[in-house]
This record gives sequence, structure tokens and C-alpha cells, in this order.
Amino acid sequence: MQQIYSIREVDGEDEEILDTLSDLHRLTFFESAPLPPFDWGHWWLAFHGPVPVGFAGLVPSTYAANAGYFCRVGVTRGHCGNSLQLRFMRALELRARRNGWSCLVSDTTGNLASANNFIRAGYRLYRPDEPWGWFNTLYWRKQINGARCD
Repeated sequence: MQQIYSIREVDGEDEEILDTLSDLHRLTFFESAPLPPFDWGHWWLAFHGPVPVGFAGLVPSTYAANAGYFCRVGVTRGHCGNSLQLRFMRALELRARRNGWSCLVSDTTGNLASANNFIRAGYRLYRPDEPWGWFNTLYWRKQINGARCD
């Protein structure tokens, strides 16, 4: 039986939402990544019924001109494999278009499933002028709004 999920943009400055985002971050990243500033940018939650099971974030890129940075996505273990990352990507792309950005950038390090999702969603590998990740980081970019990504 197919599971039903809903995804909605949320206010990272709302205290209850902030707690939910922080809890999901701890459940999905454990101690491997610092808690992002949820009061900056745009954030989404995925719900299975009333239960939040995933989150994603989009902030203005400090790495690429006129671009958004898909900064974080996490899905709890029992809900992986249900295309939630792809659904988050569509929501982030819509927000980026509304913001007037020309492209989205992101990165993956050692996460094959996430890398494959970027490929499925039409992102392409690229080499930024100033890499911001680890030596083995893969950098992703997708053009939106018909404008060229630089």
C-alpha cells in the first residue's frame, strides 16, 4: 500500500516549528552535521498523516550568483525510499523561481541515494570556482527561470 505524504513550507522562526526541525535534524543527521540556522531561508516539512517525517531547506547561495542553495534535507529512516527528497526538490524549485533566482546549487558527500535523486531531478554535476565542501564532495546545479547559471 502506498503511503500518503504532504509537504508544506513552514516558518523556521516559529518556536514549535523550530523544535520540530531541530528534532528531525537530530534524528536524520545524528551528530554528523551542525544544526543549521532555521530562522534563515525557507524550510519545508513532510508529514505522514500528522507526524513530521522529513525536512528540507533553501537559503540564498553564498557560493553562486543569483542562486538558491539546497542546504539540507533529512528523512527519517522508516520513510526513506518514498520519493520525499524529489518532492522537496520540486517545492524548493518553485520557491526559487518565485524568488527570481536563476539556478539552484547543492552538494552531496558519500550519499549515493541523494546523488541519484539530484540526477533524477535534472541537476548536473559542476565544478564551482571555489569549492566549499570536502575533497570528495559532488557539486550539483540546476538552471531555472530560463536564465544562465554562472
